[in-house]
Amino acid sequence: MSTTTRTRAAVVTGSAGGIGAGITDSLLAAGWHVLATDVDDALLASFAAERTAHADMLRTVRADVASPADWAAVVAEADAWVGGIDALVNNAGISPKHDGRKLLTAAIPPEEWERVIAINLTGAFHGLQAVLEPMVERGWGRIVNLSSQAAHTGARVAGAHYGSTKAALLGLTRTVAHEYGPSGITSNAITPGRIETPMAAGVSAEVNEGWRRAIPVGRLGTPADIGAMAAFLLSDEAAFVNGATFDVNGGSRMG
Repeated sequence: MSTTTRTRAAVVTGSAGGIGAGITDSLLAAGWHVLATDVDDALLASFAAERTAHADMLRTVRADVASPADWAAVVAEADAWVGGIDALVNNAGISPKHDGRKLLTAAIPPEEWERVIAINLTGAFHGLQAVLEPMVERGWGRIVNLSSQAAHTGARVAGAHYGSTKAALLGLTRTVAHEYGPSGITSNAITPGRIETPMAAGVSAEVNEGWRRAIPVGRLGTPADIGAMAAFLLSDEAAFVNGATFDVNGGSRMG
């Protein structure tokens, strides 16, 4: 089915709070239908209840991105609702802390390492496998992967597992850009700096204040800042933007 004959639809993972909510709001404002996924049913219900003005454009589905079966259910829901998925925003991610601090690399339990890899990286891979072939058939698609400034600088507040997955997402983004650009599909990444989210609130106020002082624009970012970039990358105006990484950090890292 051509995307010119129906409203375009995007899947946003980890969408019930933080950056995912900001991206969802920006896409709804731009006229997209959004299938919002998260692992927390209660959080999803609250998220939807706060967006009744867009009730006809928003659908929520509980899904664990690390589960291929859950991805199959997301695709089936999208097909039944709007006829398919035109864009995928791989936003879901975790960054475990212990008493508000990361564990040093040698202290990370193997099971914690594996869960972060499963959600932050393999989850994005499962999502891509679920949506790319239908996008190829339609000749149009948008992929946006949420990486992190830690992909460039190394993880300072987060652990080695988080920083490793976020760096790997950049390689995955570029590979998909090469492979699927000829089919009308673009693949780009966003590397947020310090953003005001529940994840950022997991460390001390002193740590976040240190980040604020280091940002030239004088504040932490907001989910809406990231949402605006994501909405652009999903738009027709971004058709020639492919395989790129966009720093959205207020100037805390330049170049």
